[in-house]
Amino acid sequence: MDKFFDYFDSRHRESILNKPAGEDGPVITISRQTGCDARQVAATIVDNLNKKAGTSKWKWVDKDIIYDIAKELNTDTQRVENFYKGIELSNMSEMIMAFSGGFVSDLRVKKAIKDVILSICKEGYIVLVGRGGVSIARDIDDALHVRLIAPFYWRVENVMKKKAMDIEAAEEYVVDTDEKRFNLITTFLDKKQINIDYLFDTTLNRQSFNIEETADIIAGMFEKKVGRQKAERKKTSQIF
Repeated sequence: MDKFFDYFDSRHRESILNKPAGEDGPVITISRQTGCDARQVAATIVDNLNKKAGTSKWKWVDKDIIYDIAKELNTDTQRVENFYKGIELSNMSEMIMAFSGGFVSDLRVKKAIKDVILSICKEGYIVLVGRGGVSIARDIDDALHVRLIAPFYWRVENVMKKKAMDIEAAEEYVVDTDEKRFNLITTFLDKKQINIDYLFDTTLNRQSFNIEETADIIAGMFEKKVGRQKAERKKTSQIF
């Protein structure tokens, strides 16, 4: 994660955000319903792409970015975590934080999240799990946007195993987390959307494919999409 500290140097981040759009990426964003093992899928995709290219430049990022964003804002990680979870500060909490000099508005948290994640995606060779990435990186050409889904009770059973929850707690967790993740994606869109299916290049059912198969499919689709786009750009540049 050492390289990500560069994104909190304002000069470095500004240079990344202002570089020509044609140089952005490549990036893969993975949005997921709760209980779809997206982190394991992302790690496997990175391994596959690095091995195939004989490199180590591909990385994957998820929740850990919260801690670095909190450092930039000089606030606690829970403040950023609360924004991601859709938890607004109470009026009393806002007053206490304002008087203590520790108040950080939702608008400022949102801007910090967007700027940091966009700079990471624009620099490229990143597989980004969640964090509203499909909305933030939607204008990057060399990108593949993936959504992982699965039947409700398949996901509930997965959560029960991994978090040692009973079925009622797992059901509540899945429903609640799904809602928050949907809201986070729409938070970074220009207009609120009821349906977000149009944002994704592909949607995969995790019940149908194991982690390795899912990763292979995503890596293959990424290579085909980005490869085609690069060939089209090269052809266009030769014409002009």
